[in-house]
Formats: sequence, C-alpha cells, structure tokens
Amino acid sequence: MPFLQWSDEFSVNVREIDEQHKRLVGMINTLHEALVAGRGKETQGKIITEMVDYATVHFSTEEKYMRIYSFPGHAVHKAEHDGFVGKAADLKARVDGKGFVLTINVLNFLKDWLQNHILVTDKQYSSYFNSCGLR
Repeated sequence: MPFLQWSDEFSVNVREIDEQHKRLVGMINTLHEALVAGRGKETQGKIITEMVDYATVHFSTEEKYMRIYSFPGHAVHKAEHDGFVGKAADLKARVDGKGFVLTINVLNFLKDWLQNHILVTDKQYSSYFNSCGLR
C-alpha cells in the first residue's frame, strides 16, 4: 500500500493540475519506499531536489490559471505556495549540506501538507475554474 494513496477525492477536476498532483504524490511515495528500503540517505537528494523543482512548476501552473481567470482567492493561495517553497528550499539546503537524513517526520510533513493543500486550499478553485471552462 502506498504511503499516500491518490483517490478521486483529491481531484480538482482540472486534468493538468490533477496529473501534476498525482506526480507529487508519486514522489512522496518514492521517498517513502526509499526510506523503508534503507536507501533514504542515498536517494533523498535527487528525489527532494526533483520534488522541490516540480512543486515550483506546479505552483506556477495553478497561479497562471488564477491570473487568467481572475480567481478571487489568488493572493491567499499564492501566499500558501510561497510558505511551502520557503520550507522546501530549507529542506533542500539541508539535504545539499549532507547533514540531513530523511525521516518519517519529514515524510509525514510532506504528505500532510500536500493532502491538506489539495483537499482544502485547491478545492476552493475547482468549481470556479470549471465554471470558466477549465477542465
């Protein structure tokens, strides 16, 4: 069983964004698998770097649509993205410094943040984007 299981409950009904969310879920699961297999230290740098870089791409996609469709919650949503980017950059810096070792606490943070962000924050734009014709 995956550490974080994708389900239709996570769907925001925008194909591009759902696919990006699925990829982020997959990255968290890959990190978990590496930790469980005892390969966390050797794979953490590559996977966390990829995750941080991809999260930036994903946030840009969401924010692009918020601007295009004048989503009223854009500023608050962007602030949440910016907060995560700051934490992710700190995590990446610790990994790059070689003093960091992946733990279940870090994985739980990533899992909880992504779940809550999708289920609470991202769901706020779902029907709005759909009403603008974005699917």
